[in-house]
Parts: sequence; structure tokens; C-alpha cells
Amino acid sequence: MDKEQKDKDGLEEGVVTDFDKDMSYGDYLHLNQILSELWMKLILHELTAAKDHIEAGRLEPSFKMLSRVARIQQQLIQSWNVLSTLTPSDYMEFREKLGNSSGFQSFQNRLIEFAMGQKNSQILAVFRHQPELYESMRATLNKPSIYDAAIGALAARGLPVDESALNRDWSETYRENASVESAWLTVYRDVHKYWNLYELAEKLVDIGSQQQFWRFNHMSTVERIIGNKTGTGGSSGVSYLKKVVEQPFFPELWTLRTKL
Repeated sequence: MDKEQKDKDGLEEGVVTDFDKDMSYGDYLHLNQILSELWMKLILHELTAAKDHIEAGRLEPSFKMLSRVARIQQQLIQSWNVLSTLTPSDYMEFREKLGNSSGFQSFQNRLIEFAMGQKNSQILAVFRHQPELYESMRATLNKPSIYDAAIGALAARGLPVDESALNRDWSETYRENASVESAWLTVYRDVHKYWNLYELAEKLVDIGSQQQFWRFNHMSTVERIIGNKTGTGGSSGVSYLKKVVEQPFFPELWTLRTKL
């Protein structure tokens, strides 16, 4: 793996991962007490249910679930409009109280990205001080993502897909595969024959787009408030978030558009 890929997949030098004694973001906000009310928990529920349907060959029930995920993501994206009203001087009034806590430590957002195929085993170190969350993260890391399930659906329909894309190390971020792109191109070139697979692909594009919008709004809000300062959790802040925005979900569903 070259240095550029390591920079994308790994944690940046300086990111705080030891919270045995220090307060983390979740500790600061008492997240364990309020998670049952958060939209992200519903996203995870719907993604899991949709993946189960896809793996069982029941594509149509998954469409409603993925549409619901996209609507919830829109709600989360709008929340940045409220946070963006925080000025630099407002933020500095409580910055010191955050310690090493940071949005970088949002375990539910990490679970969502794992479920959508953006895996990073090094992220688990941030949650080692919370065994229950750590095990939940580790379990999701080692399961197929919803995109892996979709690729399996391509193969189940008889479209040729490389074995390396069907049986791989699920803990690794999905990488583009030429056979997967070719299979999706076949779907998009004969929509009537492969309508369910086409609809599935477009639902995935919807949630991938919304997650990217969420990432962008996160990045731009942070830049507006703290500029290029180092993040409270030890990351490089805005420059790290900009790199994340450049990492798309479901890559072949984007590259195929150029080739149609």
C-alpha cells in the first residue's frame, strides 16, 4: 500500500486514541443516555434491514428503507445550518472545556460509514476505552457492507463479477473493481431487463450523495468556525475533513456514468 493510500485510510499523526483517563466526545455529551433519540440510530436500523433484504434476494422491500435513509440524512444535513451560526468567538468561550473530545469520535457516524463500505480498522482505537462500543464497531467492521450485498445481487442475477469482489476481507474499505463496473454498466444499458438492480443502484446513489453532502457541510461548518486550526481530537481539522469528502461511496456507480 503506497503512502498516499495510507494517508487516506489511516489515522493522522496526532489523533488522540487513548481515553482511559481523558474525556472523549461521547463522555462530554453523555451520548449513551440520548442515542435512542438520534436519527443516526434509525439510519443504522434501516441500513441493516435493507442489507438483510438484499442478501435474501428481496430487493423491492429495501427500496423504501433506503429512501427513508436518504430522508433522514437530509434532516441531519439541515442540522449543520444551525451549527453554522456558531461564530469563532462563541466557540472559543467553551473550547477549553472540550478537552480532547471531538466529533471525530462520533461512533454512530462511524458505524454508518462502515455499513456503507468505508472501513478503517484504525478508527477502533478511539473507542477502546468503551468496550461495548468497541465491540459493536469491530463487529460492523468485519461484516459485508450494503454495497457488498448489492454486488452479491449482481452475481445472483448471473452477471459476471470477480470472486475477489464477492469474497474479500470485509474489514477493508471497498476498492473499485472492473468487473463490478462492467456488471453495473450492463444493468444501466438494459434498464427494463434489470429494473430492480437499476432501482437499487439509484437508491444507493441517493444515500451516497446525501452522506457526501453531510460530510461537506461538516467540513465547511468547521472551517467557518475554527479555520485551519488542529481539531480538538488531535486531527488536522479541516484538511482531514477535505480528504474525507474526496472519498466517494459505491465508486462504480459514479464512474459508470462517464462510460454510458
